[in-house]
Amino acid sequence: MRIIHANIIEETVRELCIHANTHIPGDILSALTAAQAREKSRIAKNILSDILENNRLAAAENIPACQDTGMAVIFVDIGQQVHVEGDFNEAIQNGVRRGYKDGYLRSSIVGDPLERVNTGDNTPAMITTRIVPGDRLKITVAPKGFGCENMSRLAMLKPAEGEKAVRDFILKTILEAGPNACPPMVVGVGIGGSFDKVAETAKRALLRPVGSRNANPRIAAMEAELEKAANDSGIGPQGFGGRTTVLAVLIETLPTHIAALPVAVNINCHSTRHETRTL
Repeated sequence: MRIIHANIIEETVRELCIHANTHIPGDILSALTAAQAREKSRIAKNILSDILENNRLAAAENIPACQDTGMAVIFVDIGQQVHVEGDFNEAIQNGVRRGYKDGYLRSSIVGDPLERVNTGDNTPAMITTRIVPGDRLKITVAPKGFGCENMSRLAMLKPAEGEKAVRDFILKTILEAGPNACPPMVVGVGIGGSFDKVAETAKRALLRPVGSRNANPRIAAMEAELEKAANDSGIGPQGFGGRTTVLAVLIETLPTHIAALPVAVNINCHSTRHETRTL
């Protein structure tokens, strides 16, 4: 049994909240750079250049890459041989409180969805945990802005509708998101499971490296075809036209019920912020 103190978790979350908001992942920066080289449109090239410069300055000055510093989405993999000494959930919430205060990050969370009163410290964070083998605890902080989150969709399709309906729903969601999701987008997709699990799977898919492919050749081909279809739409960076509407479509699948074909599409913007640390 390995003991991890709650104060270590709190400090880790604090640091991850700041760093994830100020330092865009390397795979995203590489994808944006490659997209800029491919673009033929002068406007698209200039927009991508501005995005890259914005991200460079954010990292250099340690300031947020975007004014919407997002809801704090936290994924935690807890080794079954780990014992957390102290209050695990409160450690994460305190880490978010401190991170958003210390990093001068915008507080965007309301305590009640109807009364709309801001909590003032960007809590509560949305925490998803998994029990995994081993004696390590892995924390991923993925700040999620809601220009893109609001364009995400879930459908409970009929199995008889088949793969075409799945593809059509994914592409329709991307195209309807258009400029509202701050393209070029990264698109996470879940297929299968249940109503709740397919949404979680779509959001987890966003953590995959841009440029990676699903190990299943059929799903990998679907990813490539949907990326091409989205980029052929001409929406382009920030909706001003061009070849780069998405940086990636990342699909994960789950077993499901004989009567079900759930599909969730979780849209992310060109930042797709996330950072992981293992304790």
